[in-house]
Amino acid sequence: MRVVVTGAAGMIGSNLVHGLNRLGAKEVIAVDDLTDGPKYRNLLGSTLADYFDKDEFYTRFAAGELGRIDAILHEGACSDTMEHDGRFMLENNYRCSKTLLDACLAQGTRLLYASSAATYGASETFREEPAFEAPLNVYGYSKLLFDQVVRRYLPGLRSQGGTQDGQVVGFRYFNVYGPREQHKGRMASVAFHHFNQFRQHGQVKLFGEYNGYAPGTQSRDFVFVDDVVAVNLWFLQNPDKSGIFNLGSGRAQPFNDVAHATVNACRALDGLPALTLDEQIAQGLVSYIDFPDALRGKYQCLTQADLTRLRATGCDHAFSDVAGGVASYVRWLAGQPSS
Repeated sequence: MRVVVTGAAGMIGSNLVHGLNRLGAKEVIAVDDLTDGPKYRNLLGSTLADYFDKDEFYTRFAAGELGRIDAILHEGACSDTMEHDGRFMLENNYRCSKTLLDACLAQGTRLLYASSAATYGASETFREEPAFEAPLNVYGYSKLLFDQVVRRYLPGLRSQGGTQDGQVVGFRYFNVYGPREQHKGRMASVAFHHFNQFRQHGQVKLFGEYNGYAPGTQSRDFVFVDDVVAVNLWFLQNPDKSGIFNLGSGRAQPFNDVAHATVNACRALDGLPALTLDEQIAQGLVSYIDFPDALRGKYQCLTQADLTRLRATGCDHAFSDVAGGVASYVRWLAGQPSS
């Protein structure tokens, strides 16, 4: 099988490349924009059959110049939720994906792509239905617009029996965290920032009260990147399954849980005992700051993936909780074995 991973030097893309290699895949083609050269480090240790700059790949693939490609794992996108340039966002996240979808359908190439929980906006129901989709920013809208296009194709794919050549799968990622996100800067996960805050300053900081939520109790569905990889690869191995699916843990956990887990995992590295959250707060290891004005009205205070549709496909992957996932991630960040 020849598999392409776009956004291959990014967080999810690079973990997918390594995951494909662990499965024994050797014909893995990486696609990315390495203007940010140090991102290459995410691909160290992987085995690639080829690498293409994103502009060259999309043009040559659409022209049918690259030979048979069995599947594309499309992770390439602008993932900055604070990017306000709508023309840039729609060109990168919508038009590029739409052109890729057209080429995949024409050439019989399977497409598994990254959507986002940002499509739900401030909704309190996270089910893959239009009634609950109201993005708060142009990033979420760019993802939703492509999902809407895919939905028009899905009935035809199902009527053909969900053949291997017709597979199209969208994954609505919730709050993904884990190895190989160091290049993301301010868009890196809370766990990443908490680890660095604690190692540098001996404490981690969370947002204070906002929108009726007490300090640190705003809650998200935090999903470990290893789980994201596992679900992607399950669908790759089950080519008769198509659709748009939530990809989160199915649990909403407060940011306090992430801080608590990060501090205890860092203390464990130094041979120190675990503390309760109250003890961490009392000792100044966890503190709170005023909620930023720039995020008011644009912030999801609660996300929790409804996994009903995912489970209905037969995918029964067991997701890590925050305590387990963050502990594993902290060990990775510290350069220690993850288990």
